[in-house]
Amino acid sequence: MADPDTEAKPADQQTLVADIDRTRADLARTIDAISDRVSPRKNVQRATDRLRERISQVDPVMAGAAAAGVVIVVGVTALFLVRRRRR
Repeated sequence: MADPDTEAKPADQQTLVADIDRTRADLARTIDAISDRVSPRKNVQRATDRLRERISQVDPVMAGAAAAGVVIVVGVTALFLVRRRRR
């Protein structure tokens, strides 16, 4: 036997349409959030933003040392590639 307090009350058509519209809007927001979460372009953008934020928080002396390290690595790599082509 059904409990009269938990039984669904019949609703008019406008209430049903409004409920369907709310559900549709909620579903659209959920799908947008999921597609944003799995988008490769958005993931790269978020990673880039996090990296920029971390770099901006680094002490300027450390940032200069890191930049110098990058220049050295790029230079050594370029030198290695040039010598390899000459052989």
